[in-house]
Amino acid sequence: MTDKPGTKTVTVNLGERRYDVRIGAGLLGSAGDEIALLLQRPFTIVITDETVASLHLGTLQASLDEAGISHDAIVLPPGETTKNFAMLEQLTDGLLARQVERGDVVIALGGGVIGDLAGFAASIVRRGIDFVQIPTTLLAQVDSSVGGKTGINTRHGKNLIGAFHQPQLVLADIDLLSTLPRREFLAGYAEVVKYGLLGDREFFDWLEVNSQALIGGDIAARTHAVAVSCRTKARIVAEDEREAGLRALLNLGHTFGHALEAEAKYDSSLVHGEAVGIGMIMAFELSARLGLCPPADAGRVRAHLTSCGLPTTAAAVGLGGITTEALIEHMKQDKKVVRGKLTFVLARAIGDAFVTQDVDIADVRDLLVRELAA
Repeated sequence: MTDKPGTKTVTVNLGERRYDVRIGAGLLGSAGDEIALLLQRPFTIVITDETVASLHLGTLQASLDEAGISHDAIVLPPGETTKNFAMLEQLTDGLLARQVERGDVVIALGGGVIGDLAGFAASIVRRGIDFVQIPTTLLAQVDSSVGGKTGINTRHGKNLIGAFHQPQLVLADIDLLSTLPRREFLAGYAEVVKYGLLGDREFFDWLEVNSQALIGGDIAARTHAVAVSCRTKARIVAEDEREAGLRALLNLGHTFGHALEAEAKYDSSLVHGEAVGIGMIMAFELSARLGLCPPADAGRVRAHLTSCGLPTTAAAVGLGGITTEALIEHMKQDKKVVRGKLTFVLARAIGDAFVTQDVDIADVRDLLVRELAA
């Protein structure tokens, strides 16, 4: 399909399972035409949450109607606590009750929680059905909607139960970002910054200059940032779909961040992007402490996130009472633990990250003591 003016397309090259990520303004209103091309029969089920439904479900339904697609909707509660076994059971039961067929395509309309949960449900219902991602948050547009990681949380940690299940299409409508609360937008911006830090110094330089326009609502800046982020992720996913090596770079900040989220019990006191932002600062500070990267680069990361209004310490989000040992225990449940050793994404410089298990836990402990006291 030809791109509309101002729309960019990024292709995730996975052979026969390749798919496009379309990025631009106004895509939700024409989603029906794109989705119709994927359907074996003119029927779909939209999976969303109550908040997103009140804002965007009507527009999507109208688009499906115009394309001659009959549809139903399953509306779930919003928030990270929805990513659990109980809601997974409710969702899969709802899909089966609506007689979803193996050849059908379902639509995930929402942020990362809905995308992860709906994608996981799609991977297991009738042993696998197709789905489309329509991410409504910046974090989902640049990260969780692309790459096929799906899953739920458990009491042992975040995303420990799940599957790799690639979507058929991703529609990232930049207009939807205008309805985000500022806090949610900034949380997504932390993931945008991640792409500059892990492998694109020029992009980080661009963000330092253009971040305020992007945060302020500039459509061109937002489209560019989402496209660059998705292009980077698509390249990495195409080389390492199941995170055997290179893809682990995308977890920059996540080993620390997931531990913070677990300590916050996944409630609204700390959202994922905020945790990743704090985690990236910790990763760069640890890198500087180990003599791997210039201290000035670590300072530059902290300064940029601060200038954008993101929290940069655990205390800033009300987690001042947590202990170093509690965070280390959470890290031991991280998906990337290899033969009992913690995996970290560290950096030699901004734009030059790498994965390692060769980190002395004593250095991590010292870093955490200092950061938790900040």
